[in-house]
Amino acid sequence: MINLSNTNLNDYLNRFFEEKEIAFKQFEIKQGDLTHIISTEEVINLIKKAPRKEKNQVVNILRKIDFKNGKIEEFLQHLAEGYIKTNY
Repeated sequence: MINLSNTNLNDYLNRFFEEKEIAFKQFEIKQGDLTHIISTEEVINLIKKAPRKEKNQVVNILRKIDFKNGKIEEFLQHLAEGYIKTNY
């Protein structure tokens, strides 16, 4: 696990998402009787605004997914679901 400063984490995230060219997608997440819509762009911005410890965890998971040629979009959807369920 790599532990970077907050500035380095943001630099890494900016570079990572620029290189991956993540397609814009909107996730529909049901919470109770409501359906929330959140985009990949919003999820990426939430990652960048997260506390350093959480951001570090996300960066390490992204590295593992990338190393295994996994689907970044699926992880972003997972984060979106967690955000909606925690905040709404």
